[in-house]
Amino acid sequence: MLPKIREIDQSEAPLLDHLMELRARLIRCILALGIVFSVCLYFAQNILSFLVRPLAEAFPKGQGRLIYTKLYEAFFVEMKVALFAAVLICFPIIANQLWAFVAPGLYAKEKRAFLPFLIATPVLFTSGAALAYYVVMPTAFHWFLGFQGTRGGLKLEAMPTTGDYLALVMQFILAFGVSFLMPVLLMLLNKAGIVTRAQFAGARRYVIVGIVALAALITPPDIVSQCMLAVPMLFLFEGSMLLMWFGERRAAKERAAEDVSAAEPHPAE
Repeated sequence: MLPKIREIDQSEAPLLDHLMELRARLIRCILALGIVFSVCLYFAQNILSFLVRPLAEAFPKGQGRLIYTKLYEAFFVEMKVALFAAVLICFPIIANQLWAFVAPGLYAKEKRAFLPFLIATPVLFTSGAALAYYVVMPTAFHWFLGFQGTRGGLKLEAMPTTGDYLALVMQFILAFGVSFLMPVLLMLLNKAGIVTRAQFAGARRYVIVGIVALAALITPPDIVSQCMLAVPMLFLFEGSMLLMWFGERRAAKERAAEDVSAAEPHPAE
């Protein structure tokens, strides 16, 4: 009979403790999402009215309308609106639970390095979503509706369906919100020592091409939306490079100070 491997048994309890803690935090996230979803479902019509406002303002006054071609479409649109709003609202709660699960395994220095990114993530996402809602969507919708008119004696009129419009709005908000998180990703890669600022600078031309391609991929297929996403992303990339430069200068000063302190003779005790 083979001897019992005690190392596995000894590590079993801590692993189960971590899994139980993870399960508890996931349950909290799901409960929070369920509660917020219920509240958002109650206000789904108000949330939808808020999301529809850029399109309503793009139409000539009193001429805009949304239609639904399936009897159940309006109901499911309100469900999607409530779920979309609940996920956005619950993001800080989910991030907090993730931080509470990961933080005990980090050193104090790692916590101080990681915490600013945790704070910057919702701020940057909200900034991107706000840019999409208040600037990009009205501009794009005005441009889309400019194709209305008469073609060959027939009236060409925009009659967007509720489901298609919601999908377009979600695409705009998520595309801009997630894209604005690029500085967080770049700074984390730099902090972890995976990619240096010099490497980013050397690959600048490829980064520009990648940003333009990404903007074309995740936005609706129009040049206006693509440019309005690509330009801020280029500025965010250059801003990230500037932050890396300041970070590297500060790190170099700290290392120099440590070297000077280590080189100084210490008085004998």
